[in-house]
Amino acid sequence: MEFKFTEQNLNRVEQETKKYPNRKPAVMAALYLAQEQNGFISNEVIREVADVLGITAEEVLGVVTFYTMYHQKPMGKYHIQVCTNVSCMLRGGYEIWNQIKDKIGVEHLGVTEDQNFSLEEVECMGSCGTAPMIAVNEDYYENLTMEKVEEILKSLTSALS
Repeated sequence: MEFKFTEQNLNRVEQETKKYPNRKPAVMAALYLAQEQNGFISNEVIREVADVLGITAEEVLGVVTFYTMYHQKPMGKYHIQVCTNVSCMLRGGYEIWNQIKDKIGVEHLGVTEDQNFSLEEVECMGSCGTAPMIAVNEDYYENLTMEKVEEILKSLTSALS
């Protein structure tokens, strides 16, 4: 399946490139827009971003595979990332990981059958002072307890109704 930026997103990429002396540093923003438009980063998306920015597909792939915010397959409507790095681990990150995993019934990078939830275990999300934390799409939740996580999951489930 071919991927091309919408005219609006192509304009947004062009605006982003103007912030830099060359086009390459706009790769992260371009990928973010492409993922927003396509739902995930496919090989076609990688080629389009490379073509638009005038860089190689390998350079784009390097960014995609380095950062956890880019998904190479479709994720759920609610993509839940659980930090299990040192600070979060010491403050209950693995307990929260297991709680969410058991509740939605998928493993790392799994997607529920109804496509509503996906789950990812991630390294540091930069919230060490307010650990443990999770992210749901673009929303961050910090200083979590098992009870707070249960409330978050209930709110997501009720939002689907």
